[in-house]
Amino acid sequence: MFLDRSRALRAFAGYAAGYNAADPKVKLKIDHTYRVAALCERIAVSLALPKTEVDLAWLCGLLHDVGRFEQLRQYGTFNDAQSIDHAAMSARVLFEEGHIREYLDDYSQDELLRTAVAWHSAYRLPDDLDERTLQFCQILRDADKIDILRVNVEVPMEEIYNVTTEALRQSPVSPAVLQSFYEHHCVLRSLKQFPADNAVGHASLVYELCYPESLRAVAEQGWLWKLLNFPSDNADTAAAFAAMRQEMHHWLEQKLA
Repeated sequence: MFLDRSRALRAFAGYAAGYNAADPKVKLKIDHTYRVAALCERIAVSLALPKTEVDLAWLCGLLHDVGRFEQLRQYGTFNDAQSIDHAAMSARVLFEEGHIREYLDDYSQDELLRTAVAWHSAYRLPDDLDERTLQFCQILRDADKIDILRVNVEVPMEEIYNVTTEALRQSPVSPAVLQSFYEHHCVLRSLKQFPADNAVGHASLVYELCYPESLRAVAEQGWLWKLLNFPSDNADTAAAFAAMRQEMHHWLEQKLA
């Protein structure tokens, strides 16, 4: 597969230009997209993949969230539970509406790209993926999770979670969410009841990272610790986050040893 990156970048920029760039939520997803593409490339390089496969990983990152713009336009939110599955919308925009051909003419990678995009935010991947497709899905999911940590620090939590500052600072943490964290896996959306649960859920994404380079990126960037330094006026919540920071430090040190 030959990929003209400049063409792909123009295609993405052209599509995103159809939405209100003055809206900070639109800019958020544009910036997130470029960072995820770069992280996909970084992870692929760390795996010593050939250049064409590195290009394909980068393209997965560039494509993964194109459905976010239409989600925002139609529903005014990035909350999938309150709107639509944004990954499915991304696949629909690319492959049902035909926008994928604006990025590349080669049809040979369509099935892999569609799968990677459509499943990038799922709780678990299908069991029947072939080895190559699984690898690209994992690269994209890792890259997306790494940058989600950054987004949750740089963007006010009130805006991301659609709650007031008071609700955030008074929020408890659900016992089931805490249990998932200490079991070292992602938190199901259905378990989240309170605003603080979202911060725990995003931090727990680190447990699901597949590649050593992904863990190195998390440790290097430092966004995880800022996310877990959750400001709270609830004494139980403050204590819970202090304990979670300690647990995550220990876990990550073991993984990187």
